Amino acid sequence: MRAGSVRAGHEILDELDRFGAGVLLPDDAAFPPLLREIPESPALLFVWGDVSVLVRPAAGIVGSRVHSAYGADAARLLASGVARAGVVVVSGMARGIDAVAHTAALDAGGASIGVLGNGFGVIYPAANRTLYDRMRAGGCLVTELSPGERPHAGAFPRRNRLISGLAGVTVVVEAAPGSGALITTDCALDQGRAVLAVPGPITSPTSLGCNRLIQQGAKPALTPGDILEELGMPGAVQASAERPAVGESPAERPPPPGLSGLQRSLWETLRTKPKHVDALVATAGMDTSAVLTALTELEIRGVVKQQPGMLFELV
Repeated sequence: MRAGSVRAGHEILDELDRFGAGVLLPDDAAFPPLLREIPESPALLFVWGDVSVLVRPAAGIVGSRVHSAYGADAARLLASGVARAGVVVVSGMARGIDAVAHTAALDAGGASIGVLGNGFGVIYPAANRTLYDRMRAGGCLVTELSPGERPHAGAFPRRNRLISGLAGVTVVVEAAPGSGALITTDCALDQGRAVLAVPGPITSPTSLGCNRLIQQGAKPALTPGDILEELGMPGAVQASAERPAVGESPAERPPPPGLSGLQRSLWETLRTKPKHVDALVATAGMDTSAVLTALTELEIRGVVKQQPGMLFELV
């Protein structure tokens, strides 16, 4: 048994060398300090990429694999905002909100940590192959599983505890009841970490889990600044993440990424001056409820704000 274990250990190290990956132990300087504090702290961590990101301030951003356009927009807004402020975005490399959050952080010039439910050498899901390559170049992939180990049901709850364990705060963007993202928030609470949730429409099943968390006392995540505040990074850093450049008027800025067709139409209409909601409805050619829903989503993103008398303007 002992000789076999030694051989297996040598084989693992050889595979890590072949990938250009490595392994960290808890007493290594690059081992994430927050992970040392959690119950069932990992005895080792396989790492692939820039390990320096593992000791930087980090926020977990998680959510459903099946998500709405609103959820994707919210994930982009939050992930890109905190990434520009120097916060590393942690997520689980799954389809949906996880992939959106990783991509937004990298697109913003920031860093991201992907926590895997499989070993190196296995791409799961296969659709994320390009994202795997980007993550190794612009962040770090981590896992407890040996190279070549395939994903299995029991691996994902353990992965989720690492997502929250690596982060000072965990934000859930969209989550239906029973979603794995809610397992991550449970882990965060068990670890004594802050949990934030993105509020959503009460008619949306994928927002029910988030709305329940807020009902139970979680703070709403409305802007990147809400996350930065939980991490103890308010003030100038918060301002740089949320405000446009000095002297740049809303009309001079390009449209925010990820807008729906209706949201883009409303943004274009509001570029010149504030408009009453009736004028926006008339210009959009949509029913009032659809326009109000789109305006609410834009307000949550920090793109528009409402003035007295149902006037709306760009921020």
